[in-house]
Amino acid sequence: MIEHFGFKDAVDVFLVAVLLYYSYRLVKISGMKPLFMGILVFLVIWVLVSQVFNMMLLGAIMDKFTDVGMILLIILFQDEIRYFLMSLGSKRGWKFVSNLFAPNNKKNKDTSHITAIVLACMNMSRAKTGALIVIQEEIQLGLYEQTGEIINADVSSRLIENIFFKNSPLHDGAMIIVDRKIKAAGCILPVSQNPNIPKQMGLRHRAGLGVSQETDAKVVIVSEETGRITFAKEGRLKSNVLPEELQQLLLGE
Repeated sequence: MIEHFGFKDAVDVFLVAVLLYYSYRLVKISGMKPLFMGILVFLVIWVLVSQVFNMMLLGAIMDKFTDVGMILLIILFQDEIRYFLMSLGSKRGWKFVSNLFAPNNKKNKDTSHITAIVLACMNMSRAKTGALIVIQEEIQLGLYEQTGEIINADVSSRLIENIFFKNSPLHDGAMIIVDRKIKAAGCILPVSQNPNIPKQMGLRHRAGLGVSQETDAKVVIVSEETGRITFAKEGRLKSNVLPEELQQLLLGE
């Protein structure tokens, strides 16, 4: 068998390994790692029962489960599958290929909007004003923009602070920033069901984590109770972020 192992087989094994790693990474981010491991254990037992030990009765029962397994997986991991497909359809893959052929083709980007966001978050942190800011990356956020009020205004620290002011009608929702402009405010985001979120973090943090699980957006949350700044990216939360650290996180590729 090893004698017939060629280049195509090596590529096949490599792609399967990448797919398994990416799947594991997605479910780890979403907090469903135990469920994913349980499915792998079930598959190992199924192979042993059906293929190795040839147990007819138990094998037939487990075969019935595997027949509908794909439908169950789609139901259980619908958020992770949606994130995978959205990432696949975004510009990320083309960007990676272009960087391979032109690795030094980097443009100086205007970062004034990042400075405005950091300044606003610093002021809101001191005043203990709750805020939820989502910065679009490659994956489009149009679905969430439509749930709020379209603004299309330049990013400024004063405007951000006014939108999240406690008496403002838009302060409870999320602000979405696209191409250095405040695209919408008062937006509704998907709430994360990750059971590992600290109990002291409320709905604002769960919504920020939820949109970071489904998209590649960068999310900044300011706690209304403690004034602490939290950064979310790819389903991970980083708490107690200082303004200098926040600027680096927002500027990072």
